[in-house]
Amino acid sequence: MRAAGLNFRDVLIALGMYPGEATMGSEAAGIILDIGPDITDLTPGDRVTGLFPDALANVVIADRRTITPIPTGWSYTDAAAFPIVYLTAYYGLHDLAALKPGERVLIHAGTGGVGTAAIQLAQHLGAEVFATANPTKWPHLRAMGLDDHHIATSRTTDFETTFHTTTQGQGIHVILNSLTDNLTDASLRLLTPNGRFIEMGKTDLRNAEDLPEGITYQAFDLALDAGADRIAGMLAELVELFDSRALSLPPVRCWDVRESVDAFRFMAQARHIGKVVLTIPHTPDGTILITGGTGNLGSLIAHHLVTTHGARDLVLTSRQGPNAPGATELTNQLQQHGARVRTISCDLTDRTALATLIDDIGPLTGIIHTAGALADTTIDHLNADALTTTLTPKANPAWWLHELTEDHDLALFVVFSSSAAVLGSPGQANYAAANSFLDALITHRRRQGLPGTSLAWGWWQRTGAMTAHLTQADHDRMTRAGLYGITEAEGTALFDTALGRGLGAVAPVKLHLPTIARSGSVPPVLRALVRAARPTASQATVQDGTWADRVAAVAPEERRAVVLELVRAQAATVLGHSGAEHVSPTQAFKDSGFDSLTAVEFRNRVTTATGLRLPATLIFDHPTPNALADHLLTQLAPADTGPSLADLDGIEVTLRALAEDGERRPAVVARLKQWLSTLGAAQPAADTALDLDAASAREIFDFLDGKAG
Repeated sequence: MRAAGLNFRDVLIALGMYPGEATMGSEAAGIILDIGPDITDLTPGDRVTGLFPDALANVVIADRRTITPIPTGWSYTDAAAFPIVYLTAYYGLHDLAALKPGERVLIHAGTGGVGTAAIQLAQHLGAEVFATANPTKWPHLRAMGLDDHHIATSRTTDFETTFHTTTQGQGIHVILNSLTDNLTDASLRLLTPNGRFIEMGKTDLRNAEDLPEGITYQAFDLALDAGADRIAGMLAELVELFDSRALSLPPVRCWDVRESVDAFRFMAQARHIGKVVLTIPHTPDGTILITGGTGNLGSLIAHHLVTTHGARDLVLTSRQGPNAPGATELTNQLQQHGARVRTISCDLTDRTALATLIDDIGPLTGIIHTAGALADTTIDHLNADALTTTLTPKANPAWWLHELTEDHDLALFVVFSSSAAVLGSPGQANYAAANSFLDALITHRRRQGLPGTSLAWGWWQRTGAMTAHLTQADHDRMTRAGLYGITEAEGTALFDTALGRGLGAVAPVKLHLPTIARSGSVPPVLRALVRAARPTASQATVQDGTWADRVAAVAPEERRAVVLELVRAQAATVLGHSGAEHVSPTQAFKDSGFDSLTAVEFRNRVTTATGLRLPATLIFDHPTPNALADHLLTQLAPADTGPSLADLDGIEVTLRALAEDGERRPAVVARLKQWLSTLGAAQPAADTALDLDAASAREIFDFLDGKAG
């Protein structure tokens, strides 16, 4: 089995609501392993679809009459979505109802699997089609050719009035029913005097003898009532209709069978349109292609597949192929473990070359895409070359591999993405974009029912070509951010876990949550997991204040030295030095070991410490600690610009003391009058004038407050 269709019957079984004993799974698509001696029209290896008992399994046994070859161009998920819904709709409308051209037919739950099939069949038979569905799904009914007069909700009995009006009271000839209770009652009232009511449900069966005379009521079970021989005939008739393009496949939503709980819940809530299909994983027992297979991670995974998983046929491709460093040694090691290994040179950025490679290899059962390239730079320096360097070897080949192997029976399609696409990484916008494409591609594949896993790796302790440029300072920078290096053992275990659980786009990252919390900069995707730590009372010393606070606390002549020391301390932290004394105030930042990534981290740290808005080009605009300290000082402690209104505070204290002295009060008043005259103060209006000779000290200063601000 490769895929199995999920039906509402399976949901009822899961909920314990299905009458009688029944097992889940009744339709699927897969590959024939063996045949009985009397079978002459099928052979092992043929792709087939149809009805299977207990279809949710790796291997099942079927009656030849209930299966048929999969039409050319159909995937396994397409084929698994086909049998029951079209057989049910065809048997109900064609065999039981004998629907004729020009008759009116009502199809309840018109956007479900049987509903979408029945609408197509009824239109093919020339009937006038009415349908109900949740209003949120009406656009799909309109897309199938129904206008608003032929559409109504399936949640209330309003459809009775709507369709009674549309038919001008003449009623409906045939109803294909899946509703219950009062909705069934309303449906029965819509029937014409000789109408046919075809019941697909099992939970609200009616007694035909209790219904009005002339009405045909028929409940049916496809397998029991149609029988294997009629099913064989209908399968052949339906395939002919698909071949002639009279019918088309329904919309399909796929889940891996290991995610079946989500699929059942989705279907139980009636959120689907068309069919729900569960894909059934299988072991990659043939050729596995590893791009970047001679590289750092590619060679590690190749070794792991052979020694742990027993892989016996690998194709390792890279630009240098067998001439890549270590390729010969790797090939010899894998061959000693019994594997067939082909190391091939291929330019993955050339689609034609990649297509030729796949044709030469033959059928694949697995692909692992590890190839990639870096071109780190800040966003303001990002150009077409930097984008091309990262996107071309990472995103383009991934899409081409997807396109070129859609008809291969792949058991795994794994791409190596990066946490840069999930968490963000300063200076790696281009690399993040390339890896985001991989994550989206895997989501796209899985919705089509194709295998796919994207592993957005954190950084590995294992050094390779792409990470050879990283220094100890780079490793320290990532560790300070709470991202720890993944060991080889941890990485291969995470690889196995992701594949074993059938996961899609996941991020195997080694996080140290307390460090992330203390960093003060929690990535958005982790904010539900990590709360930024707040300093405790014992930690909230002057050192935790902003730089502006610390600069303001010292004398003006000492401020530049304080800012310079703070700049050097932050630079030392970013570069991994033990103290500020290791950072020369006159040496250019770029000569001290800064690159684009550490430059952004440094800018972020200074921004947080100062509260200033600073550009990513901070150390390039101010290339030495001395230059940066001068720049920051002008913003943290602007130069003295002369007296300000704040200087009045000191004057006020002096004047208050003098004005309270009765002997000197007249002299103080006279000086104030002279001061106001010198300032050019206008004569106050009558309602705001103040008699200085008679005023109290409080009145004088209240008046001055109003005049001088």
